[in-house]
Amino acid sequence: MTERGALRVRLEQLAREVAKFGAVGALGTLVNFSVSNLLWHTTDLQAVRANVIATVVAIAFNYVGFRYFTYRDRDKTSRTKELTLFLAFSAVGLVIENGVLYAAIYGFDWDSPLQRNIFKFVGIGIATCFRFWSYRTWVFKALPARETVARAESFLEGGSSGSTVAPPTPKRPAGRGTH
Repeated sequence: MTERGALRVRLEQLAREVAKFGAVGALGTLVNFSVSNLLWHTTDLQAVRANVIATVVAIAFNYVGFRYFTYRDRDKTSRTKELTLFLAFSAVGLVIENGVLYAAIYGFDWDSPLQRNIFKFVGIGIATCFRFWSYRTWVFKALPARETVARAESFLEGGSSGSTVAPPTPKRPAGRGTH
């Protein structure tokens, strides 16, 4: 495959990933806004506290969507590590999202229902950029590309001249030799 063809394939893969991430994120955003507005209008919770609860609910929803839809083809060997990293990076996103809302409400006294939703949206947008980068880089790691694996295997099998890698030791056929 030419470099240009490889670049095209990679861009198409990235576009599909962004679309899937966006679909899950859009549904998660709907969950987030629904829960926060429900809490804002039906409870006496402070706005940022209610928003933190809504963000946590959306994080749980998004994990399921990302793991089983967006990144279903990614490495699944260490779910505990994956979930730990997901929660850590999601917590940073939570701080970003709610920090913007906190600054709007307590720093500028912008606390009408419309203003809350506008700054919630701004916070989600900033946090989403961070989450996309961190999830795809650290949480849902890509499995090695087949071409890369094939190249590595051929290197190990044939080696290159001047290689310091020793050739593999041939295995004895079963049933021969001393026991």
